[in-house]
Parts: sequence; structure tokens; C-alpha cells
Amino acid sequence: MKTEPLQQAHIVFNDPAHPGQAYAPDFGDAYHARLGAWQQARHVFLAGNDLPARWQRRTRFVILETGFGLGNNFLATWAAWREDPARCDQLVFLSVEKHPARREDLAQAHAACPQPALAAELLAQWPPATPDMHTLSFEQGRVQLLLALGDVATWMSEWVALVDAFYLDGFSPANNPAMWEPALWRQCSRLGTADTTLATWTWARPVRDGLSAAGFVPERRPGFGTKRDMLSARRRPLPDAPARLLAPPPGRRGAALPPRSARPAQALVIGAGLAGASAAAALARQGLQVTVLERQPAPASETSGNAAGLFHGVLHPQDGAHAQLLRAAALRATQVLAPLVASGQLPGQADGLLRTGSDEQDLPAMLAMAEHQGLPAAYVQALSTAQASALAQLALPGPGWWYPGGGWVDPAALVRHWLATPGVTLRTGQAVARLSRQDARWHAQDMPGQSLAEADVVVLAGAADALPLLAPWTDHTSWTLNRRRGQVTQLDRQQAAALGLAAPAHPVASGAYLLDLGPNGLLCGATNQLSDDADRDASPRAVDHLANLAQLDRLLGREASDTEVAMREQMAPTLGGRVGWRLTADDRMPVTGPVPLPAELLVGHRRLEQPRQVPRVPGLYLLTALGSRGITLSPLLGEVLAAWITGAPVPLSSSLLDAIDPARFVARAARRGG
Repeated sequence: MKTEPLQQAHIVFNDPAHPGQAYAPDFGDAYHARLGAWQQARHVFLAGNDLPARWQRRTRFVILETGFGLGNNFLATWAAWREDPARCDQLVFLSVEKHPARREDLAQAHAACPQPALAAELLAQWPPATPDMHTLSFEQGRVQLLLALGDVATWMSEWVALVDAFYLDGFSPANNPAMWEPALWRQCSRLGTADTTLATWTWARPVRDGLSAAGFVPERRPGFGTKRDMLSARRRPLPDAPARLLAPPPGRRGAALPPRSARPAQALVIGAGLAGASAAAALARQGLQVTVLERQPAPASETSGNAAGLFHGVLHPQDGAHAQLLRAAALRATQVLAPLVASGQLPGQADGLLRTGSDEQDLPAMLAMAEHQGLPAAYVQALSTAQASALAQLALPGPGWWYPGGGWVDPAALVRHWLATPGVTLRTGQAVARLSRQDARWHAQDMPGQSLAEADVVVLAGAADALPLLAPWTDHTSWTLNRRRGQVTQLDRQQAAALGLAAPAHPVASGAYLLDLGPNGLLCGATNQLSDDADRDASPRAVDHLANLAQLDRLLGREASDTEVAMREQMAPTLGGRVGWRLTADDRMPVTGPVPLPAELLVGHRRLEQPRQVPRVPGLYLLTALGSRGITLSPLLGEVLAAWITGAPVPLSSSLLDAIDPARFVARAARRGG
């Protein structure tokens, strides 16, 4: 997906012609009717979609709004959901906004909000203005806001969701015609279910004609305030509507959301590291009963058991899929992890991270790139050498990128936190040797062939060691995956002092990294060596400790003297450390989603050039190849996978789903004629 810098909203609160209203001079229109934003929301959008009656006693109800504005429609809908004793179990509100409000403007707009507590919660989670889909969770996850920042035409084609009701909102068609293009109504048709409804405050003929052409039946209803009429609509019934409309949305065949009637009840996750724990927790939050099988005596016993791990985004000049995914993931990681760190539930530090490695002469180019991409300071800042050194409280050799939402956490503690989610059952010492499928149920079996557990769906999350379980089901050996050995080095305070290493105030990274574990000393690393399946030696190597210290020299712009080198060589065998094996793909993207069918079952399928076109093994999923980005990626990708499995709206664009899809290897071979 091509991204563009966001221009935040210009809002005036004292326009003489619009007293008491938030006004957008760039569009010559007010954000809401003079009689009140909440009254308008209830009359037009809630009543126009027959809410709350239609969401009552349902498991999930999904609303999509075409213009978030100041969030009044979302807040009014949330308030109505809270007040309804027969409300749905989960309310998911999707919205798009090209010009997001600044936090201070949002606060002023809601100063007299009828529900100030709800407005305060929205304000507390208001995201940085980056061109991504942002997940905001409320009511312990029972109310979710998926807020996509950017052009509505782009995002409407990127949503993967089954939508029950549409709020068509935006400035007037005369002042903002892009919000009322016929292509948007076709996307509403694509995303809608058989009983989808739609409402908007206008009764303009182009709007109702466009909706009618897209398969909706417009109905005139009394308008709000000075509007005589408004529009409500339902999907036009067709003889084949149930079969056609509950099929995967066009363009997402194969990897699309399942019909709601196919929602699984039980899930089996193999692997209790970061990937498996995040998937298990996310599936349990969607209402599934989840069993996690771990071959080791305890969870997070392999790579996820390191003393600490970093989380942060990246910045690339072209802002391609890799940068977009890591930015979206880092923003979600901050939302999930920072409150846990702040409350003492999770050891770590979530108040910023520095990436260095540039020369001072690179600073103008860094500043120019930051300005060109338009990413806000709340996400990333280019700092001079002096500024970076002051933040780190270390003498750094050059300028750096400051990620205010970055940091580190204890991955094993995070795994334990996720596995404590209600609905998750952990069983350790369970080595799965094979998977079988009988009567639409998956069975995990041990080496003698005894069943260890069974479920409707299986998620393989055991990195490289889980790949052999795929052998009967898909051609994973043709995928370009690599197993890499990584060793970290841990120094206690006395060792660090002897080597002249000071603790940074914030984690510092660039190839290597250095972070302060508090009373547990310093952690640095990590080596990154291509490894084969025969390499199983988990013992730390003195030579790798020396390599980590040499990387640290480059990171900090130091040059070790002969005396220091000799001291390191003497000390290396006594240093603390840990070894783990990571799985990576050649394109540096994770592997997440439903498993594609093997090649022999794809013969005759003529359209395999896109991942979304590739048929899948029913009920078999992957969450793997997170590489060195496990903490950054796992909070978001667990939620993405759970949505993919359960039919919830996916908190990631369709383009990025293609980029992480296991079927991308099949599609790549098809495009090459393989």
C-alpha cells in the first residue's frame, strides 16, 4: 500500500458563523449540526441503522464509518452500547480519517462531552498521526476502535472485515466530493453482510443513486436539525444472497475471513514462546478455548527466554511493506506493553529507544527524510549527536533516530502474562510429533501416535522446530526460510565497570544493542549466525561474547586498547549469556496466516499469482519467522491471526496481509512460472 504524509486537521472553535461548533475552514463546513454532535449521531447513524436493536444478543457487531472527524459518532455509539443491557458481546468500530485532529483540539472539542469519561479514554489512547491502522481497545477489549489514518478510497479497499452497519459521514458532497465517490459504495457492498444497513445525513440524489447501483435500497427518513431528509438503506435482497454475500469478499479468496457460521470454538497452539502466547491470548479474547502445547518443562524456555528484548519501529526512505509493518506493530506494542511496564506487571522500560549508526554529516539527510515522510515526533525524531548523547547519557559517535514509544521488556514475563489470559490452558512437556485431521478436527499426536490434544484449528508457533509438522500438509521446504543462531551477553555491574561500560538511560541499538537491566546488570548482543538443524549446542561461546563486545564498540564509537582486549578475552568465559535460534524469511517479513495447500493439490488453479488467491489447508495456521523482532511483532500479529481465524475485522491492511501470508511463497513461484 502506498502511503502519504498526513496533514492534520485545521479546526476553528470561534468561527462567527458557527458559534459553539468545531469548524473546518479548509472544507467550509462544521463537524456536526448546530443542535449537537451526539444528538445527530443518535438520530442519523444509530437510529438510521436500527441500533441498538440490531446488535442485541449478538456475539460481535461491526460498524464502519467513512469519516472519524472528532469521534463523536464513535463515542455516542459506545455510550449507547454501554447503556444497553442486551448489548452484543463485542463492538468493533472501524473508521477512516485523512486529517486527524491534534490531541489538544480533540480535548477542546470534547470539553463539554455528555460522557466525559469516555472522551478521556479516547484522548488517552489517541495515536500518533501516522498513515497506519491503529487499534484502540476499551472495556477490557469488548469495544475496539480500528482507526485507519489516510485517504478513504485507499483504506476502504484495504479493509478485511464483515461489516454489519455503515456510517457514511463526511463534510458535504459539495465541499468534499472525495468522501462521496461511487467507488466507496461498491466497497460497502464488498464488505457488507447479507443484512447490512447503512445511514447518512444526506438525501442527495447522487448519493442515493450510487448506493442503489451498488446494491442498496435507499429509504427516505426524517432528517436531523435543519435537514428535512436523511438516508437509510438496506442491502437489496437477491435469490443467492446468503451464499454470495457470506463467501470471502472479492479479492480475498483463499485467505479471507471465514463466514461467521464457521467460527471455531477451540484452538490448539503449538509452542509457548512469544508467538504462541500472543496467538493464544488473542484467540481467548475472541472467545475460544485455547490449549497451548509446549515441549519444554516451562514456557519461554527457548529464544523467548532471553533476559530482555527490544521493541521499536523503523524508518525507510520508500516506506515499503517492511517499514509499514514494523511501524504498525511498534505502535501496537507500545499501546499493549507500556501500561504493563508502568503498572509494574512487566519488567522493562517503555520511555524511548535510540537507533544510532550515522555520521554527523548524515543529520541533514535524516532531517530531510523525516520531513518528507511527515511522520510525527511522537513516533520518530532525528537527533544530533549531542541530543542523542544527552538522552542516552552516553557519549555516542553520531546522530540517531529517537523512538519515544520504544523500549524493552522481559519476554518470558510477557509470555507468562499472555498465557494467564482466561480461556488459555498451558500444557508443558508435550512434544508434538505429527498432526492429523479427522472429521474436521485437528489432532496433535506424540511419537507413539497417541493424541495429546484436539481442536477445530491449529496454530504452529514453534519457529523452525515446528516446521516438520507441516510436511504432510504443504511444501514448506520450498519456502525461503533460514534458521539463525543468536547469543546475547549479560554483564553484572562489576564486570561492566571493569570493561568501562556505563549503563545507558535508554536502550541504544544499531545492529548491536545495549540496555540497562537495573540490578541485573547490562545486556548486549546479539550474534546472528546462519545455522543448520544439526547445530543444537545451546552453550554460550566465549568467542561470541567477544563478538558482541566488538559490536558494542562500533555502536558506541569506541576502540578497545590491547589491554582491554586482553581483559575481555580473560573475562569472556565468565560472562553470562544465552543462546537461541530464530527463524527468518529472506524478505525479512514474518510468516502469519493460513497454510497453503501443497503443489499437487494446486494443479489446475490458474490464478495463483497473488497470495489471497491461493487455496488453503482448512484450519491450519502459522505464526512464525519473527526473527529478532518478536516483541515488536507479536502483540499485533497475535491479534491479526486471531481475527483471521474468527472472522473479526483484521487490524492490518490487505496489502500487508499479503506481505506476511505463508502463501506469498506459492504466489512468488507462480509469478516466476515455477
